[in-house]
Amino acid sequence: MNRDSKFWISMAVFQVFFAYAVFAITRDYYEIDVQQKTSHSSSIVQSAPVWPNSISEAEIDRLSLPGLGDLGPQDPLEIYRQAEQFFANGQYDRAANSYEQLLAFSPNDAEIHNNLGLTLHYLGRSNEALQRLNEGISADPQNQRIWLTLGFVNSQLGNTEEARSALTTATQIGSDESIKRSALQMLEALP
Repeated sequence: MNRDSKFWISMAVFQVFFAYAVFAITRDYYEIDVQQKTSHSSSIVQSAPVWPNSISEAEIDRLSLPGLGDLGPQDPLEIYRQAEQFFANGQYDRAANSYEQLLAFSPNDAEIHNNLGLTLHYLGRSNEALQRLNEGISADPQNQRIWLTLGFVNSQLGNTEEARSALTTATQIGSDESIKRSALQMLEALP
């Protein structure tokens, strides 16, 4: 085996390990965050109309199509729990549908955009993932986690400079040290 082959094999092994590490860190955050979402989603129900003005009739129809509407609950907390369960079980298509429903309740929630972006990336729809992540950043540019996810997705796509920029931002904002450490590790791994 020549040197180039060894390099690329080790790079592929590292990328797989790196992806699993990011996934593990991200999953821990979401499991811990369920209690915070419980209080947050009750405020969503009280403060936002069921169909915000920014949602068109076509989007309402799309959300009520068979497959999406069959999820049943209209309670954001229950939809959130289902989305998390779908994600944890690798049912990314169903998780994405649930996160889309949640955005109808709270279109400016950066955490929902983050979850949807990561889910879309795992579905192989990375361009859509980047779009959702950037929408979330526009809604809340101080959200440390979404910058980490944006950096991760960009690194997976080979967008090194975009990844470096997003990960650097994740190290400079917010107070979550585990996110900062993850961002620093990802930065070190970039070419």
